Amino acid sequence: MTVESDNDSRQDEPSRKKGGSLRETLLLLVSGVVAALLLQAFVFQSFWIPSESMEETLLEGDRVVVNKLHGETERGDVVVFKGWNGEDTIKRVIAVGGDTVKCCDAQGRITVNGVPIEEKDYLHPDDLPSGDEFEKVVPQGRLWLMGDHRSASQDSRSWEEHEGDGTISEDDVIGRAFAIYWPFSRAAILETPETFARAFPRHG
Repeated sequence: MTVESDNDSRQDEPSRKKGGSLRETLLLLVSGVVAALLLQAFVFQSFWIPSESMEETLLEGDRVVVNKLHGETERGDVVVFKGWNGEDTIKRVIAVGGDTVKCCDAQGRITVNGVPIEEKDYLHPDDLPSGDEFEKVVPQGRLWLMGDHRSASQDSRSWEEHEGDGTISEDDVIGRAFAIYWPFSRAAILETPETFARAFPRHG
């Protein structure tokens, strides 16, 4: 019969503790990776801004975080969606299903259901609300979207011959962009512009 001395037992304890700590670290690491992948797949996703069409709210090269569980899409939201050409696209929602969106009133403003939208807080300073006149009734379940840099944006106005008269389906929305996180100097929360919040209070 082999007898283990107290000294031998004490020497084994650090080895067992080291092995346990390594397993715990690996378990935490794997859990963290799995959690991050699940969050990216189902909740949050990062998108890179490829063009100037949303200036000056979003600049080319900015990176934004998109909430994929954002709930109902509302007027004023900046959303990422499957665009008219099948690519991921980012624009601002101006009107939703059932709305009549028109350009322009006597003061040159876009109106939604007859309510003028004051866009100076986000519209590119060199732009008019739209260079082209239009009046559209947005079909139910669809959205009318425009870039903030109107003269540099291919948006609902540019795709009027497309299905839905230039609108896109709500089902094509990937999520709502809620924050710029890179570059760090431009980090900011993307809130609903005051003009939409006043005219069309959010549900809930």
